[in-house]
Amino acid sequence: MACYETAPPDQRAMSGTVAEPVLAVEGLSHSFGNRTVLDDVSFGIPAGRFAVLLGLNGAGKTTLFSLITRIYNTRRGSIRVFGFDMRRQPTQALARIGVVFQQPTLDPDLTVLQNLRYHGGLHGLAPAVIEQRAAEELTRIGLLERGDERVRTLSGGQRRRVEIARALLHQPSLLLLDEPTVGLDIELRRQVLDHVHDLCRERGLAVLWATHLIDEARDGDGVVVLHRGRVLAEGLVDEVCAAAGAPALGPAFARLTERATQKGTGQ
Repeated sequence: MACYETAPPDQRAMSGTVAEPVLAVEGLSHSFGNRTVLDDVSFGIPAGRFAVLLGLNGAGKTTLFSLITRIYNTRRGSIRVFGFDMRRQPTQALARIGVVFQQPTLDPDLTVLQNLRYHGGLHGLAPAVIEQRAAEELTRIGLLERGDERVRTLSGGQRRRVEIARALLHQPSLLLLDEPTVGLDIELRRQVLDHVHDLCRERGLAVLWATHLIDEARDGDGVVVLHRGRVLAEGLVDEVCAAAGAPALGPAFARLTERATQKGTGQ
């Protein structure tokens, strides 16, 4: 299981060993009846890494997120968050995860602050802590003055940024985003991407960003290519391109998935 690169020096133990990945997935498989959706999936993400989970619709990305967040129970393989096993230590593992789902989950009839307060309450945060962190996160995304407005008055991009702010309220170490730019125009997509990359740099946050859009993976990002439930490649963008013998990620993705399809059909 690769983690794209070794951890920075301050994350190493004195012995020189590399610190535990923020997210470590090993040998993960999942089926619905006789249909295998994930097949022996393994990868890892270190602190501070923006990692793109790249796959076509139906590749198994949402199922993988459902297992990491324990919406589905893990039966084969393991998921660890900062060393906490999702099956045996779910409370400790989930407390370190923030999630932005593909479908919007803000209550449009509540205000921005009411949505954040409700989330903070679910995580057991004290009211004063919720108010402080909500103000900090809304300031970060430039929406502090909109805190008392109903969510339905916000644009699509603003709602997405509020969902990210909400996911960060309990100060997780790992942020999961499932197709977070669906329905957004090019400029709003860029703004959301920029914001999450900034979080990685400024907070050391580990991010797993699921998408079918190749252009959402930038140079220096990690990438996990998921196709028909299997990991075809993982590494930094340039490493995946080099391994596929392609000049850019688009052609690399096409080559990897074509080879896998031909292998699967016996060609």
